[in-house]
Amino acid sequence: MRIFDSHTHLNDEAFINDVPKYLAQAKALDVVRMAIVGSNTQLNADAIKLAETYPELVAIVGWHPEDSKNYDAAAEKLLIEQLQHPKVVALGEIGLDYHWDTSPRETQRRIFARQVAIAKDMQLPISVHNRDAFEDTYKILKAADIRDTGGVMHSFNGDPEWLKRFLDLGMHISYSGVASFKHTDDVHEAVKQTPAESLLVETDAPYLTPEPYRGKQNEPGFTRYVVEAVAKLRETTPDEIAAQTYQNAEDLFKIEEN
Repeated sequence: MRIFDSHTHLNDEAFINDVPKYLAQAKALDVVRMAIVGSNTQLNADAIKLAETYPELVAIVGWHPEDSKNYDAAAEKLLIEQLQHPKVVALGEIGLDYHWDTSPRETQRRIFARQVAIAKDMQLPISVHNRDAFEDTYKILKAADIRDTGGVMHSFNGDPEWLKRFLDLGMHISYSGVASFKHTDDVHEAVKQTPAESLLVETDAPYLTPEPYRGKQNEPGFTRYVVEAVAKLRETTPDEIAAQTYQNAEDLFKIEEN
C-alpha cells in the first residue's frame, strides 16, 4: 500500500525540528508522499525548504485566511516567486474562516479572491480552507470559474448537498480524521457519495487526529487511519482507497513519478 497525505504541516513547530523521525514513522504506516502546506511568509518558506530537502515531499504555498490581514504587495510579489518553484504544486491554503475571525471577513474575501485569480493566471490548482463560511466560499469559487485549474476542498466537513455544489465547480474533496469520528454523520454520508476520481485523504497534522488516536497529537503517518475509515464507510478495502487517492493527488498536482 502507498498513501499520499494531500495536506499536512511538517513545517509546523510540532514537527520542524524532528522531520526525519516523522517521515520514518509515516513510512512505517505506508504513507510515502506528502504535500506540505504553508499559510504565511515563514510557513511557505519552510514548506519549500522541506520539499527541496526530501524528494517524497511537495509544497503548497499561499496565505491562510487567518493571516490575510498581513497580505500586502510585498507578500504577493514573494508568493508569485515561490509559486514558480519546481516543487510547488498548488496555491494554498487559502479560503475563509468565520470561526476564529482572526482577520476581518471582508479582508478574507478580498485576499481569497485575489489568490484564486493568481492561481488561475499561473494555471495552478488551489487548496481551500473553509470553516463556517460555506456560502461565501462557494460564491467566490463559482465567480472565479476555477474548473480549468481545479483544486481541493481541504478537510471537507460539509453535508452531501454542499459536496455536490463543490463537485459541480470541479473541485476535489479531501477527508481528514473527521471522517473517522463517531458522530459526524454528514461527513460520513459525503464520504460515501464522493466520486472515486474526486477523492483525496489527508491528516492536516498536527490537527484533527483520527481514531484510534483522537485526543493525541496528529502526525502524517496517521493518514493510514483516515484511509481505513474512508474504506469502511465506502465498503471497500484500504488498498483500493490508498491507490485511488494516491493517483488522484498525482493527477491534481501534476506530479510525475521518478
